[in-house]
Order: sequence, then structure tokens, then C-alpha cells
Amino acid sequence: MLKVQELQVNYGGIRAVKNISFEVPDGSIVTLVGANGAGKSTTLRTIAGQVKAQAGSITYNGEELLGKPSDEIVKRGITLVPEGRRVFPDMTVLENMKIGAYLRHDKLDDDIEWCYELFPRLKERHWQLAGTLSGGEQQMLAMGRALMSNASMLMLDEPSMGLSPLLVQEIFDIIQNIHKEGMTILLVEQNAQMALSVADRAYVLETGRVVMDGTGAELLTNERVRSAYLGG
Repeated sequence: MLKVQELQVNYGGIRAVKNISFEVPDGSIVTLVGANGAGKSTTLRTIAGQVKAQAGSITYNGEELLGKPSDEIVKRGITLVPEGRRVFPDMTVLENMKIGAYLRHDKLDDDIEWCYELFPRLKERHWQLAGTLSGGEQQMLAMGRALMSNASMLMLDEPSMGLSPLLVQEIFDIIQNIHKEGMTILLVEQNAQMALSVADRAYVLETGRVVMDGTGAELLTNERVRSAYLGG
């Protein structure tokens, strides 16, 4: 579905992404793991059309994405849930959800109900201002808002950031439920244990380069990965 080849990205005056290549097959969960500054979020933002690449190729279902604006990439089925959630605090849960569908011109009722089934807490709070939600609820809202775009691939940037261990587990349970519904997922996550436990395939990034890849299960038991990222 998604193919990234020899991608180079400068960000903040430095080469943040250095010739990385990876693939996200249709219907899979693929994760990028690594420390802060490894280039993970920059990679997602480049795929989403928010950051310009200097070289390389990003194809989605065989179509080149580099150079296309963000709204065109959303129309093609790729939606980014950004780091920090970035919900609209002075708008209700329902209004935030509808903003996720801003490029659509069809009826939203069925998809809103589907999102409420995935996130029952959002249904309970659909008239509540998003800024009054807890961190976990805001993450659910950010994910629900993204799903309203009719995405076929969801990119999640640090969904567990700032959440308690109990909420982290809940968010990852939801990620797996979304995946079971047929969603392809590209996940960036510092919690390598959780990310690798759900991933079909994983890539380890260090200073803008892919230094290792394998199945999630393989990397969970890899001594180098365990030492660097899992505290083992």
C-alpha cells in the first residue's frame, strides 16, 4: 500500500531523515521505533505532506505523493493523528469529529455512530468541550476525528504520550480494534514494548536512518533492541 524509498528530509536546518526505505502492506500494522530525534515524526509529517522532502519517493497504491498538498493526501486515504492530539479545545466532541470529515460531501451519521462504537466515552461526552476532556479522552477524540476522513491508512504519532499505563493499554486495545476493522496503521511510538507487541513489522530508526527491521515479535526478543529500548 505505502512504499517509502530513499527518503531524505531536512528539518530545522539538519538532515533529519537520511535515505530511509520501508513499506506498509495493506491491512498491516507497521511501527517505527527509536529515541527522540530519530526522525520518526518527521517521516510521518513528510508522508502527510506537511514537510517537504529533499529526495526520495513516497508512493501510495502506486501513486507518487511527494509534492502533493496535505488535503490531496487525505483525499487519497492517508490521515495523520498528530503528536499532542491537537483537538480544538473550544469546540464540542461532535464538532471536532465533524471537522475530520471536512473534505467529505456525503452523510456522516453512520461513521459518527461507528466511531462512537469504537470510543463509547466520546458518545457519553459528545456535547462536552474537547478542552475539558482528559488526556486519554483527547487521544480517543483525535483518533476518532481522523477516522471521519474515510481513511484507509491511519498514521499515529506517539498516541501513548503523557498517558497513565492503564490508559496506554486502553489506547493500544483500541488501535488493535481499529486494525481488526480493516484499517492499515503506521505507528510511531516511544513505548517500544507496546508498539512491537502489536506490530506486524517494525523498523528501528537511529539519527535518521533505519538500522534494523523485522517482525514485531523478532525485535521484541532482539538483545540490541531490548537493551536500547526495552530496558532489558
